[in-house]
Order: sequence, then structure tokens, then C-alpha cells
Amino acid sequence: MMGTLMQVLDSTIANVALPYMQGSLNTTIDQISWVLTSYVISSAIMTAPVGWLSARFGRKNLYLTCLIGFTITSMMCGAAGSLEQMVVFRILQGAFGASLVPLSQATMLDIYPAEKRSQAMAVFGMGVMIGPILGPTLGGYLTDVYDWRWVFYVNLPFGIIATTGLAIFLPKATRNADLRFDWTGFGVLAVSVGSFQLMLDRGQTEDWFNSHEIIIECVLGALGLYLFLVHMFTAQKPFIPPALFRDRYFTTATLLMFVTNTVMMASSALIAPYLQNLSGHSVAETGLLMAPRGFGTMGAMIFIARFGGRLDQRKIMAMGLSLLGITLYDMSGWTPDISGSRVMWTMVIQGFSMGCIWNPITVLSFTTLPAQLRGDATAVQSLCRNIGAAIGISVTAFMLARNIQASHAGLAADLTPFNRLLHGYGHMIDPGSPHGAALLDQMVNRQALIIAYNNDFLMMSMVVIPSLALLTLLRRRKPAGV
Repeated sequence: MMGTLMQVLDSTIANVALPYMQGSLNTTIDQISWVLTSYVISSAIMTAPVGWLSARFGRKNLYLTCLIGFTITSMMCGAAGSLEQMVVFRILQGAFGASLVPLSQATMLDIYPAEKRSQAMAVFGMGVMIGPILGPTLGGYLTDVYDWRWVFYVNLPFGIIATTGLAIFLPKATRNADLRFDWTGFGVLAVSVGSFQLMLDRGQTEDWFNSHEIIIECVLGALGLYLFLVHMFTAQKPFIPPALFRDRYFTTATLLMFVTNTVMMASSALIAPYLQNLSGHSVAETGLLMAPRGFGTMGAMIFIARFGGRLDQRKIMAMGLSLLGITLYDMSGWTPDISGSRVMWTMVIQGFSMGCIWNPITVLSFTTLPAQLRGDATAVQSLCRNIGAAIGISVTAFMLARNIQASHAGLAADLTPFNRLLHGYGHMIDPGSPHGAALLDQMVNRQALIIAYNNDFLMMSMVVIPSLALLTLLRRRKPAGV
């Protein structure tokens, strides 16, 4: 639980400090998202070999190595002096952090019988939800009082506690020194995921397919994906067993996790800059306004731990997805003068919806899956969750930049010296004078930013609809005995 908490805390605590990092590292609004996507995509790529690494070197050895590496690279992120250094250190941090969630889930599934997994995962989830509660508040306080670099330095005590606890209590697992890894499959998957992510991150800056770089990245990504799929279904021992995807429950639940995580992580990355840059809240106030999201998720975990075994998991997920879509649609109508109480209630409901989605997906994924595939299954789910998060953050970032440009052009089209509506204000907003043109441009930029954020939230609310359709592929079943 502590190991997973570190990773969750690190993602939520950094969101609040993004506007401060943007100024300190001298980046644009879409480039600062690389701080998030570099970490997430590195985690996605390195999640794939977790099952093999765990079997080859032992779960305890791998867990301890990753915790120590994660803690050290967190310190390096805090010391970064440029965007390039930050991205490199975040890639290393994501590589070490990739194993923390799947190893935690695999351990939980091994130590609890099938009939108690729903309750166990709910209690585990409540502990992990300390991250979303503590993250924004602690991140806001540290950034406000000290510096944004402390949002990374804070991982040091958690890393020491988690490493010490696992070294003492986690039993040693057997190792298979003769196990061989499918480096071909892993290599082409890494090329595909990395190329597509670079294309999404740099597309807006490089003018998309008018750039040779973007075309090359797209071709490499598509070719890598094709080779990976062919290799997975034809190789004798691929690192991702095709048998995983023959299980309808696992495949459907993994698709749901992918789609919903694009929305969950993207909305987290947008809310903090909105509250700070448009609503004028301090970083500490922003942290307090976002903290109720974690309380909402914890409330959902308590609800599921109490009643989850008696209710249809599909109905719980349908309720969670519906609430998520409703809150995102409500956010598409936000204005900068929105009250703090409305923001907090929206965060509570959105957090509750996430809890109602995450726990049932985890339980249903393993309803009919053979026990010997669990290690690979948790790694694949983490891979899909991270890829979904990276895609969601990248798409919303470049759509935000694109919508700002489009909205600015549309709003400024009529602001000319020939517009008589502007003459009544004297030279204050006269587009023909330097001062008036500068003031008008500032006003138009602000309005364009508001419209762009609203369009992003509306787009995310639409993504929830296909997720609801996926629920029809599931049937209510009792967990199989193991």
C-alpha cells in the first residue's frame, strides 16, 4: 500500500505545481505537460516486463530495487534545472515506478481468497486514496511556503518507510534464473508506444503532418504496433500471453480501464492550472479545493467494501461512469468566478465516481482468469492504464493549445478600428493605439483560454459514452474458486 501510495502521491502532488514549473523551467502551456507524459509513458513501457522481472529476480528484490530507484530519481527531479533535465529524470522515475502498482496488486491477489478480494481491494484502495487527498493539499502548501521542488523531495520519507517495511515483512519469493525474456516483443512495443507519444507531444509544435519528424514518428509507431501484434500471436513464448485476451472479462475491463483513465488523468492535469491561472486561487487554495476528490473516492471505497459483494458490479460501474460524465459536463460550463463550494462538491462527486469505477474493474478483471496469468494480467492492465493516461494528457494539452488559437482568432476578428462598439471607451481599448491593442489582446487571450478549457472538459465528458457501451459485454457472474 505504501509503495503504491508513493506513485499516486507523486502524480497528484505534481499537478498543483505545474504552473510554477512552467515559469521556472521557461516552457509553454503544452510543453509543461511533458513533465507528466514523460513519466507516464516511461511507466507504461517498463510495466510490460514486470512479470518477467519479478519471476527472474524475485518479487521482493524487484520491489526493493524499484522503491530505492524511485526515491533517488525523485530527488533528481527536484534538482532539475531545465525542461530537458526534468524530462530525462521523470523518464527514469517512471521506469522505476512502473513495477510498484502491479507488484502490489499481484501480492494482494495472492494473499486473499476470491470471495474476499472485493473487500481487500476496497481497503487497499482507501489507503491508496490518501495520495489524492494529501497530494494536492501537501503540494500546494510546499509550493506556496517553500518551492515546487519540494513536491519531489517529499518522496524521501515515504521511500525510506516503504523500503524498510518491505525489507522486514515481505517474504522472499522463488527466482527462476533460467527464464528468458521476449526482448523482440518488448522492443517493438517500446518503439511503438514511444513514437506515438512523441507524435502526440510534439505534433502541435511541429504543425503535425506538415513536419517530417511527425510523419516518421507516426510510421514508426504504426510499424511497431503491427510487428508487436504479429509477434504476440505467432511467437512461441511472447512476453504478453495471447491467452489473456481470450478472457472476455479481462479484455473488456482492461478496455474500460484504458478509456476511463484517459479522462481521469487528463482532468486532474487541467483543473489545477484552471483554478490558478483563471480563477486566481493561490497554489495552496488550489490544493485544498482539489483535496475533496480524494475524500469522494474514499467514500466510494467504504461503500463498496460494505455493499460491493451484494451488488452487481456492472451497475456500480455504470453509476460511476454516469457521475463522471455529468461532472465533466458541468465543468464545461465553469467560469473563472465559480465559487469554491461548487468546485469542492464537483470534486467530491467526481472522486466518488472514480472509486465506483476503479474497484469493480479490478475485481471483474480476474473473475474468470486463471491464477497463473495474474502476474501478466496486472502488468498489462497497468500498461494500458498508463498509456491511456499519457494519451489523455497529451490530447487535452494539444487540444487546449489549438482551441486557444482558434478561439483567439474568432474573437479578435471583429476587434478592428472600424468597430464602432469600441469607440465609446476612448483610447482605453482602441485597437488603433498600442495601449488599447495590448489591453484588447490580453482580454481576448483570457476569454480564449476560458473557451479552450470548457471545450476540453466537454470533449472528455463525451469520451465516457463509449465506456458505458462496453458494460454490455459483461455478464454478472460469481467469482470462480481458485
